[in-house]
Amino acid sequence: MGSPQLPDDAVCLYSAAEVDFAIDRLAVRLAVRLWDARPLVVCLMNGALPFTADLLRRFYFDLELDHMTVRRYSGRNGAGVRVERPLEHGVAGRTVLLVDDVLDEGVTLQVARDALTAAGAAEVLAAVLVRKQVPGAVAEVDYAALEAPNEFLVGRGMDMGGAFRQLSGIYSLGAAPPSAA
Repeated sequence: MGSPQLPDDAVCLYSAAEVDFAIDRLAVRLAVRLWDARPLVVCLMNGALPFTADLLRRFYFDLELDHMTVRRYSGRNGAGVRVERPLEHGVAGRTVLLVDDVLDEGVTLQVARDALTAAGAAEVLAAVLVRKQVPGAVAEVDYAALEAPNEFLVGRGMDMGGAFRQLSGIYSLGAAPPSAA
């Protein structure tokens, strides 16, 4: 069984080298900010796993790592978002770096940020690999490595039905669906 092929109309927005360079720059900014904080780095699963790993390889300061799963559902009663996997580490009084792959509407990121704040985090900083230009986003991030148009993106953790997360570059598959999470 071969790997799935990108559609013919896929457009490479950022090559692997461009993504790596952007992560290098962001990691320096984050290191300056977090050097003495001993932060808890929280990876939003599954999409942020590659980006979180990329950041961790560039951090040379003391930190702890955890992950949480926040899912967005829609059904007969409308859309909903909930934390499905809470953290193993306590956050009370700590600086938390919340890491996600992409900010589009920002719904899941805001739910995660609110949960960390409610758990007593002293400060929650949010970092994403890609901030999409989405009008009316409900959340903002403190740090973004890259900017992209409001299109459906795959690669470096972002997927289409589970496919293409492993790509090192970032690709556009065209117009984003109206309810992209």
